Amino acid sequence: MKTLVVIPAYNEALNIVKTVNDIKENAGNVDYVVVNDGSKDNTLQVLKEHNFNYIDSICNLGLFGAVQTGFKIALEEDYDIVIQFDGDGQHSAKYIQSLIDEIEKGNNIVIGSRFVTEKKPITARMLGSRLIAFSIRLMTGKKITDPTSGFRAYDKACIKDYATDMNNPPEPDTLVYMLRKKRKIKEVQVQMSEREFGESYLNLVNTIKYMSRMMVSIFLIQPFRKVK
Repeated sequence: MKTLVVIPAYNEALNIVKTVNDIKENAGNVDYVVVNDGSKDNTLQVLKEHNFNYIDSICNLGLFGAVQTGFKIALEEDYDIVIQFDGDGQHSAKYIQSLIDEIEKGNNIVIGSRFVTEKKPITARMLGSRLIAFSIRLMTGKKITDPTSGFRAYDKACIKDYATDMNNPPEPDTLVYMLRKKRKIKEVQVQMSEREFGESYLNLVNTIKYMSRMMVSIFLIQPFRKVK
């Protein structure tokens, strides 16, 4: 199936070469595009120097804006599958085919999960993930072990959902809405690496803001959205 890997990148100059080369070496049957999300470092220069496929945004749109740009490309160019793949080197392209296989079996969304066959550690870092997973299960009855994973595959129907709906960012909370739309969600076991360079935007303050937004959305917004 015609597959596009969408790689949102913000200030990933030190990680993006490894990320793209991983895809080229371990998932050579797919296309890819790096969405440079208004990076303030030399990410754009690195993309040009290595002749990578990319789109350059003149400002920082955030994760949703960057990923939705990729979805719009996929919709316009009639791709069957979109793979959301972080630009920080934490995801491994060797699992891309496993996600594609599950889409081909009829699933609409496939999440690359760290915890399908492995136990989720009891750490402060995983507290937020546990809370979101519990909340989604409470609202939908669906167990999703790694709802915060940004390594996901989407089928053609979901490509349209995410490309055309500004209220539907590819975040954990909207999985509630997608389940209400009767989309089938599957998880496959993957391994993820630690970020080698740079820092995640999820510092303590941003984590608290993120969790607050997710909880409000899961309980007060997603269950009441009109299903289109």
